Amino acid sequence: MVVNRRKKVVRQRGSSTYGWGKNKHRNSGSKGGFGNAGTGKKSDNKKPSIWGTKTDYFGKHGFVPKGQVVDVRIVNLRDIEQMLPGWISAKQVGQEAGSFVVDLAKLGYDKLLSSGKVTRKLKITVSSASEGAAEKVKAAGGELVVK
Repeated sequence: MVVNRRKKVVRQRGSSTYGWGKNKHRNSGSKGGFGNAGTGKKSDNKKPSIWGTKTDYFGKHGFVPKGQVVDVRIVNLRDIEQMLPGWISAKQVGQEAGSFVVDLAKLGYDKLLSSGKVTRKLKITVSSASEGAAEKVKAAGGELVVK
C-alpha cells in the first residue's frame, strides 16, 4: 500500500534544529559560536580571563596613519651643549682650529632645532636645520654645514 507522506523539509518547518540535533552541524556548535563567542557579559566563567591582564580586549584601539610615516630624529642646541662633554670624552666629537666638530648624522640625528643657547664655537654638520639654529650657531662664531 502506498503511503502519501509529506516531505521531510515541510514536516520540520518551525523546529529550530530541522532534525540535526542540538549541537551538531553548525560548524562551531559545540563551542557555542565562532571566535570569542561566549566571552561577553553573560558568560560569567570567562570574565576573569579577559578582565585584568588584557585591558585592550574590547573595542578598537589606536589608529593606522594613512600615507608614509617619516621618522625624523631631532636635537636641540640645548641638548648639544649638555651632551658635548660626554661626546668629547667618548671621542665622538673632534676639535679643529679652536672649534668643536660635531657630525650629527654619525651621532644619530637628522635635524637641528634652535631651542637653547650656544656658548661654544661649534662646526656642526647635519642633514637639515632650522633657520633659528643656523643664526644662533653663526652668532656664537661657529659654522653650520647642511648636507
